[in-house]
Amino acid sequence: MDATEWERRVVDLWADDTVDDEQRITRMRDLASEAPHPALGAFELGGACDSGGHEAEADVHYAAATAQGLDTADPVRAAQMVVQHASTLRNLGRVDEAIAMLDAAPEHPATGAAPRVFLALALHSAGRSDEALRVAIEAIEPTLPRYHRSVRAYAAALTEPADPGR
Repeated sequence: MDATEWERRVVDLWADDTVDDEQRITRMRDLASEAPHPALGAFELGGACDSGGHEAEADVHYAAATAQGLDTADPVRAAQMVVQHASTLRNLGRVDEAIAMLDAAPEHPATGAAPRVFLALALHSAGRSDEALRVAIEAIEPTLPRYHRSVRAYAAALTEPADPGR
């Protein structure tokens, strides 16, 4: 099957609300084996496993997608995978790895502020609540219609050392 047909079938599978998680994983496994590039198949299979609650298997597929060159095969999916893989790592209890991955995530239009939002979740899981709140506030600040300077200052104050002279 050609790349366009494969992409259409992947989109259709994700949009099909009549299949359960296990059926989606099984069907995605078949599609992954026919992918126009192995990294694309590994990414999509990782996503199906991830959304089906099989985080450990998703981690294996996401790592394979990275090793197989997803960043060059499909930069949009590579940006999405940073969010998805880091979220999986957080769910597996590998919070420090998730934080490092999200901290290094480049900005990409396909993910918008999602890496920062998921970083906030990972920081919260690590018990770093003030830092998590700061990251979350800084992620949404650009979308506010006003109060930018105040919001940035309040967010910064969450993690700045207290001034003993105040």
